[in-house]
Amino acid sequence: MLIAPSQPQIKDSFAITFAPLSLEEVYALADDLANGAVVVMSGTVRNQTDGKPVVALEYQAYEPMAIQIFRNIAAQIRHQWPDVNRVAIHHRTGRLQLGEISVLVAVGCPHRAEAFAACQYAIDTLKHNAPIWKKEHWADGSSSWVSIGACEAVSANC
Repeated sequence: MLIAPSQPQIKDSFAITFAPLSLEEVYALADDLANGAVVVMSGTVRNQTDGKPVVALEYQAYEPMAIQIFRNIAAQIRHQWPDVNRVAIHHRTGRLQLGEISVLVAVGCPHRAEAFAACQYAIDTLKHNAPIWKKEHWADGSSSWVSIGACEAVSANC
């Protein structure tokens, strides 16, 4: 009888949620005893964009496609950085107030350089590819929708 070698089980986590995001929970999802590093990127709602006062952001997403994009990002990470053992990508939807976390990306890896590079790749790729839109609510009462993928072309402040 021939026994095939077992594949390590991938324990990634992807979510689009209306509920507040937990830094501790996402960190734990990326943590593993094989890690020498867990790098977490936390995107928060800031009080201005290009000097214009912001009072809130509102996010919408096409969830099935966004989750598939998150899975593709993790697969691309493992292709480029094979030692990465955990990837967690969670994004909020709904109206968020100043200071609230809108996105968390965490990467666990034996080495810090690869963890940093993979985490940056994940957030940059998410912002470029994921079907997620944000509505900026301005202090003057106006608002406008923008695809976060379009942020890179429009403003470095997204």
